[in-house]
Amino acid sequence: MDLSISPSFQGGLLDTSPEAFGPLRSSSDALSDMKELRWRFEQDGYLYLPGLLNRGLVLEARLEMLRKLKAAGCLDPDYPLEDGVAHADFENAFMVELTKDNPPLLDLLYDGPMMDFYRQFLGGEVRHFDYTWCRSKPPGETTATPPHYDIVFMGRGTQRLYTSWTPLGDMRIEMGGLMILENSHRFEEIKADYGTLDVDAYCTNYPDAEEIESGEKLWQSPNGGAYSLDAIAARAELKSRWLTTDYAMGDLLVFSMYTMHASMDNQTNMIRLSTDTRYQLASEPVDERWIGDNPIAHGLESKRGMIC
Repeated sequence: MDLSISPSFQGGLLDTSPEAFGPLRSSSDALSDMKELRWRFEQDGYLYLPGLLNRGLVLEARLEMLRKLKAAGCLDPDYPLEDGVAHADFENAFMVELTKDNPPLLDLLYDGPMMDFYRQFLGGEVRHFDYTWCRSKPPGETTATPPHYDIVFMGRGTQRLYTSWTPLGDMRIEMGGLMILENSHRFEEIKADYGTLDVDAYCTNYPDAEEIESGEKLWQSPNGGAYSLDAIAARAELKSRWLTTDYAMGDLLVFSMYTMHASMDNQTNMIRLSTDTRYQLASEPVDERWIGDNPIAHGLESKRGMIC
């Protein structure tokens, strides 16, 4: 892991001492041993699987995204398309539209090695959410994702739901890839408190209830569903370590709904592309917000009012 450029979160340097920062454990040595992979997942709350996916297919999906970005004027025309260098005005960190009409991406995420892995890992027929999250992180210090559990955004179905984070490009540390907070899936007090949040539930007797109901305001949660808005302070508070690596096309990172994670600043001139996708046993309940031809996501139909 190359730390020649110090990783940062929203402009603040991360503590990279061995007590605060470290590498993800690779499980590529255990790909043929599902019992071992399940044990490691239970122990670590994640599986880092370098090279599991087809690098050529990742590149095809990436290039299709870059063509869309170029057509939208998001790339610097002075650089080759494949470099994905951001236009000076580009600042859109979340672009679901990049996943549309992208057959290589759909093949990558919902067929082949990805689905084969989950069928074996979960031991049954698998379904995925129909909604594909797409991150298009621009350079700068304003778009690093703060620490959070995924469960607060998608916890209305089974809790045995798994996230795949897929880098769509070779991604050195300074590009701001994903970090896992070590042993955060074992923080029982946090799981019992913050981990029970449903960001789309709201209190009808609160002053801002009408704003939620009209769509003027997305959530009542002050941190937008995050555990903390500061990855540096959260790590110190929880006395843990941020774990990450230099990612490559073809790598896959799998983690649980209760694995706290965040991202770093993108300190390059390129757009950092990645997807988040979710998988579960087909036999278990599914969160209705994320399925169907046009998932309701966090729209008005997703809101659940209650007296607090």
